[in-house]
Amino acid sequence: MHFWVGSFCHILYRSRATFPSGVVAIADIITLIEDMDNQIPDKSWMLYLLEFFNKQNIPSELNLICSFNNDGKFDAIFNGVNQYQFKQISPIVGHSYLRQIIMNSEKRSVNYILEDQNTKQTERFDLSVNPEFVFEGQNHFTGIEWWNKMGNFPYSIRYQVEISQLMYGIRDNPSDSDSIIYGPYHVLLPNSEGSGKQYPVSFHNARIKEDGCICYNVASGNCSTGLRYNV
Repeated sequence: MHFWVGSFCHILYRSRATFPSGVVAIADIITLIEDMDNQIPDKSWMLYLLEFFNKQNIPSELNLICSFNNDGKFDAIFNGVNQYQFKQISPIVGHSYLRQIIMNSEKRSVNYILEDQNTKQTERFDLSVNPEFVFEGQNHFTGIEWWNKMGNFPYSIRYQVEISQLMYGIRDNPSDSDSIIYGPYHVLLPNSEGSGKQYPVSFHNARIKEDGCICYNVASGNCSTGLRYNV
């Protein structure tokens, strides 16, 4: 069975929560605080999501995926299909990882960039997409997803983490696809798949850090919906 819970990231525009226009990139930093042991059921996995939907509602994701038989891997996903597993960078407790997804209309590609903030090692995967793909975003989702092949319930998460520097990127120079300026979100709006289940996770300590970006923590707990912040 398939479950998810988390939040859509928005800005405040004229006192209303909305997704900004012209967005071509999103980013966050995920910091692994504590390993709470692998309690993932057989043949199952869970994901710490960085998910970017374009105007056609096609998702691009750069997720930390923890499986029943490993300590986790970072994967690039497009339209629900795993495209690439990052080979040089693996999750380590105490490390922070910058995740970026960039829609590049000139090169007709989606770029997935992962950087270990502790070692400064960077790994990148560029995925070519078809000409009909619209290179502009309409939503950014942050949260947790479960795939349970053994039962109809979400299970305990693998890592306690901090999510920080939630940002969107717009083109700074229309003629330069690499020229992107990032801005912070102001609002988190809760969302889930609507099963009505209780999720064994806690979203807490939401705040604005000194960099102006929303930050929150993910730990074991109990919730029925995603995080609501500043609305």
